[in-house]
Amino acid sequence: MRLVAVVIAVSMLGWLGVQWLGGQMGWPAKYAFLADLVAMGALIWSLLVTWRIWRRRDASSQGQG
Repeated sequence: MRLVAVVIAVSMLGWLGVQWLGGQMGWPAKYAFLADLVAMGALIWSLLVTWRIWRRRDASSQGQG
């Protein structure tokens, strides 16, 4: 879970940083879209890993009850 939290935090901070830096330096919009895709990929990965952790915990708690 810590890795998921770190990935979410770093991806959001990186995304915000690229958006701000791109606006300040006048980068083309394609770089903003690239940053968007990278951030979405990181968040989708985090969602899938979190879902798998939740399912494993649910299955193990049902087996013990």
